[in-house]
Amino acid sequence: VQLQASGGGLVQSGGSLRLSCAAFGSVFSIDVMGWYRQAPGKQRELVATISTGGSTNYADSVKGRFTIIRDNNKNTVYLQMNSLKPEDTAVYYCKADGVLTIGTFTRLDYWGLGTQVTVSS
Repeated sequence: VQLQASGGGLVQSGGSLRLSCAAFGSVFSIDVMGWYRQAPGKQRELVATISTGGSTNYADSVKGRFTIIRDNNKNTVYLQMNSLKPEDTAVYYCKADGVLTIGTFTRLDYWGLGTQVTVSS
């Protein structure tokens, strides 16, 4: 299973970006999909997660500005980021938890390669 993220880039403060992350491979189901970020010199932190049923969880710092959406049929998760601030600058990573692949009975977790988001002031 591979997670492929896209949509990062450079944007001015107050602008918007939309990140996408698709899971490729023999995926049967995914429990939780989410986004994490890591700024230079800081630990990786949770941004938002969404369950199969659509239950969401957001970091306090992004509530009201970011929206996580999931397409279960496409095994894809999106992160709509509005009102971006310079402190949102980080490498954003997608994660898939509890991935069940066809022909197996073991759920595993996967990380995607990061995508850089830079917000200029």
